[in-house]
Amino acid sequence: MSLARSLAPVARAARTPMGAIAGLWLALIVAAAIFAPLIAPYAYDVQNLPESFQPPSSAHLLGTDEFGRDLLTRIIYGARTSLSVSVISIAISVFAGMVLGAAAGYIGGAFDRAVTIVVDLSWSFPEILVALILVAIIGPGVTGTMAAIGVAYLAQFTRLTRAQILAIRSETYIEAARSLGAGGRFILFRHLLPNALAPVLVAGMLATGDAIILEATLGFFGLGAQPPLPSWGSMMSSGSALLFKAPWIIILPGLAVAITVIAINLFGDALIRALDIKTRLREA
Repeated sequence: MSLARSLAPVARAARTPMGAIAGLWLALIVAAAIFAPLIAPYAYDVQNLPESFQPPSSAHLLGTDEFGRDLLTRIIYGARTSLSVSVISIAISVFAGMVLGAAAGYIGGAFDRAVTIVVDLSWSFPEILVALILVAIIGPGVTGTMAAIGVAYLAQFTRLTRAQILAIRSETYIEAARSLGAGGRFILFRHLLPNALAPVLVAGMLATGDAIILEATLGFFGLGAQPPLPSWGSMMSSGSALLFKAPWIIILPGLAVAITVIAINLFGDALIRALDIKTRLREA
């Protein structure tokens, strides 16, 4: 499959009004995260106590926090932390979930039952509870947060991949490939996984929005990225006690989280329509 054909659904999604707006915001926030050292007006970790609690002005477009640090700079660097943690953790979860789900759906038998039991057991707990338990075991910080989010969403992608494999493996072309002597590994990686990939990737994109909220929640509780490294959740946590004195400290990072998550969901919905995944799942 060529790169142009692979990106065609993304282009169709971006041509819709909501998809275009959401895609533009996501492109801007990703670019800001990548080029943070180049576009941030100040250093994110340099304190300037005489300028604490400055409201938005020409010198500090979004104001300053309780330590006199520029809030726009910290939001830009916070985007780098929150997005990288969420995207990497979901990518790990998608990869591991696809491997487990594909193996369980194709092999079947006792292995399938064992995977299903473990996945259903973990699925019964809310993601935030699983993440809190794992962070308490691993320890706070970026690494612990990524591991916690990755494990918390593993069951979702394992179940989805398994369901897709079970629906596809009885198709006529799979039986034909098997009758022609194709091995199990060839069938799995050449036919089954590519056809199950699109729904899982779209689900992964939508889960990234949830992961951003989960990362912000852990950061709010002081379990995410540790100071002086900024994240949107930790910024909201520090601003929660200053709501009436300097409301911009909590409101603006919260808006960044909300707008980014909404943009991910809107673009994900546009991509679902472009790929016609709902129809494909009903037919399966």
